[in-house]
Amino acid sequence: MAAGIPTLRSNGKAVQLEADGKPYLVLGGEVHNSSSSSLAYMAPVWPHMVSLNLNTVLVPVSWELVEPVEGTFDFTLVDGLILAARDHNLRLVILWFGSWKNGMSSYAPLWVKADCQRFPLVRRKDGSPVRVMSTLCDANRQADANAFASLMRHLREFDGQEHTVLMIQVENEVGVLGDSRDRSDVANRAFAGPVPPKLMEHLAKAGESLVPQLESIWASAGKRSSGTWETVFGEGPQTDEIFMAWNYAQYVDNVVAAGKAQHPIPMFVNAWLNEPGSVPGNYPSGGPLAHVIDVWQAGAPHIDLLAPDIYAANFQQRCSDFTQRGNTLFIPEMPKSVGGARNMFYAIGNHNALGTSPFGIDNDREDAPVAATYDILRQIVPEILQGQQDGAIVGFVVDSEQPQVSRTLGEYELTISTDSLFGRMASEGAGIVIATGPNEFLGAGSGFRIAFRPLTPGASHAGIGIVEEGVFQNGKWTPGRILNGDETEGGNAWRFNGTRLAIEKCRVFRYE
Repeated sequence: MAAGIPTLRSNGKAVQLEADGKPYLVLGGEVHNSSSSSLAYMAPVWPHMVSLNLNTVLVPVSWELVEPVEGTFDFTLVDGLILAARDHNLRLVILWFGSWKNGMSSYAPLWVKADCQRFPLVRRKDGSPVRVMSTLCDANRQADANAFASLMRHLREFDGQEHTVLMIQVENEVGVLGDSRDRSDVANRAFAGPVPPKLMEHLAKAGESLVPQLESIWASAGKRSSGTWETVFGEGPQTDEIFMAWNYAQYVDNVVAAGKAQHPIPMFVNAWLNEPGSVPGNYPSGGPLAHVIDVWQAGAPHIDLLAPDIYAANFQQRCSDFTQRGNTLFIPEMPKSVGGARNMFYAIGNHNALGTSPFGIDNDREDAPVAATYDILRQIVPEILQGQQDGAIVGFVVDSEQPQVSRTLGEYELTISTDSLFGRMASEGAGIVIATGPNEFLGAGSGFRIAFRPLTPGASHAGIGIVEEGVFQNGKWTPGRILNGDETEGGNAWRFNGTRLAIEKCRVFRYE
């Protein structure tokens, strides 16, 4: 295997994805669930991905297609996807649809789905089955792990030199739907048994640094150091969810470990998020949600990160939730709308996200918001990655609900707000700003203004010295206009027009 295998590495103040020994920012898009099941269907998709300015495509690979007959594997489809990606200078993140997809077991092979005696399902309170493979069955887990290990062994042999495949998402939005937990006989026995010592040791060691929701549940039940699940966490659906989170984590970790033994590239799991007021079972109970991060980290040490699929309105809070307990942020699914495109700036600039990936990108138009945003971001990828390492980058969204935010960058406090240019108020704006040197900044985005206030001793006022718009071509800065007058409020603010995305450089000076 060639050096430079994809990995996650701590670089300065950020954890970053590296490929071929260099940091890599995922400007991604996920195709629809069934698109990648046909190479012919995908043929026109690849150039379309290039036209949208992506550098990475997230493609499902399902268990049913690689092992249609038990023990007989066919990786023709996988090889075709990799070769097509290479032909278009794209990288891949493979989504392993194994035991579960959106909580259900619809992508398992027919020989698994049709044999519920050997591969049992989750049971509801009334004893009826749910089409969700049980986590508490060795046969289920081992069959999935064997298939996944075969896939990863093949990737090592086929892609171990080129590193087209950067990461693997293992399963998809796991969790029990239709009930708060599995109520099969084997699950009931496990639920009535003791909480595993490994989980109790993790809780005790973490103490008050536990995620607040989990710490509160444990504290409300008396913070016992041992006992049954209900003894330790109390009665109710919240305990059912913790129980399922442990069992999903253990199951998926077994699959991940089998795969990493063959080809140890980064692997993550993604989460179907809960909405306020919803209860476990309405959303997949036991999935890798923020409030059970500790359970997943204790039960699945081979998994590199937990990734949220963020369709909810409270995007910024969800990003913060998934950076708790040292978790690295990556967003494998999000809207491809104008709002989704703006949120890319926030995730990458404010939380050092490994990257972003709107869902259903394969039928997006070439003038879609994602295309314009990625066109800007791809030009400044080296500066973004360096800014993440140095802790010298901020990202933000300003809108009618949050028209002004403050960020500290270098020696300045930045007051960022929506902007009115020639009397026209931009109702929404978003951007990234990177400190590139003393008093020097690189910005990208639209619809905002920035005022600077010095934070260090010296002259107490700051003005805009010079603003230069431009583009990066083949990594080299090509300057355009020098902006002044109305464009900088006479030197009082750095302004980005709300009608178009732009890249600008700004130099600030101090005065009394």
